[in-house]
Amino acid sequence: MRRDQLEHAIRAACQIIHQSEVIVVGSQAILGTYDESQLPAAETMSIEVDILPMADTNDETARLADLIKGVAGEFSPFEELHGFSIDGVDLETAVLPDGWRDRLVKVQNANTAAVSGEPRFTGWCLDKEDLCVAKLTAFREKDRNFVAALLEANLVTRP
Repeated sequence: MRRDQLEHAIRAACQIIHQSEVIVVGSQAILGTYDESQLPAAETMSIEVDILPMADTNDETARLADLIKGVAGEFSPFEELHGFSIDGVDLETAVLPDGWRDRLVKVQNANTAAVSGEPRFTGWCLDKEDLCVAKLTAFREKDRNFVAALLEANLVTRP
């Protein structure tokens, strides 16, 4: 996945759920901090963007996440057309460290805007260290490999 595809996913997810902002919580959140040219190839292999809608309750978040999945999820016409999918997720998808919302990385530019240029939608990506914490908490092999590649490339530090 490339940064421009992440931006497209942010724009599409916001349009699907009629919201101006979403949070990127999966692996592709790293593209909020680094351009794909700065990352090891393994870090951009996923063709799925995990999007957490912003809502007042987790029930509403889950409802919005289902809308995203239904329109742009795996095996959807959206994925067939664009080569990546958007997975709507809720607050129970990832375990995140205290204060993670204060460290979100803003992604907003012309590519996150509607065709008319307005509105400009915003994607808030997990900070690189918070993303690593979430990955290590999940502790799947692919998550451990993701964090190891970032450490090896000196893009994050152990502390």
